[in-house]
Amino acid sequence: MTKHMGSYVHAESLHKKGARVFGMISLEMLGYYCEDRGSQYYPSSLFKPFYPKTGNFIAFVGNFSSRKFSNSVRSAFTSLSTFPVASMNGFSIIPGVDFSDHRNYWKFGYPGFMITDTAFYRNPNYHNFGDLPDTLDYDRLATLIKALCETLSIV
Repeated sequence: MTKHMGSYVHAESLHKKGARVFGMISLEMLGYYCEDRGSQYYPSSLFKPFYPKTGNFIAFVGNFSSRKFSNSVRSAFTSLSTFPVASMNGFSIIPGVDFSDHRNYWKFGYPGFMITDTAFYRNPNYHNFGDLPDTLDYDRLATLIKALCETLSIV
């Protein structure tokens, strides 16, 4: 979370050039899915009534200023795919909302959001010794990436 991050340097360079940016999408921690009810956690129990309890979806997460952009991508994505999606545009003080490179684009006025499997809010292996390639679901990941490629071709 410094000015030395590649995403910060890139967003700043775009800003200095006066570049028009439609939006930035950060693919963050994708590939872990769990069908067990109760496998999905959130930064606060206040989210539980509104979001899935099973960790088998992807999340589109951004700030309020990026809502129009993330909603347009989500709309296109859900028109092309049955992959489960949850979305939230909120304040950066909510843990997780700004936990990726999209945050640096916000600083320069560009919309951005991340698409994530929610990382440590679901994956018990996250950043520990069990965080191995065989814990990922490559079939679902391939389905997701294919749908995202199709989505981006129409947005």
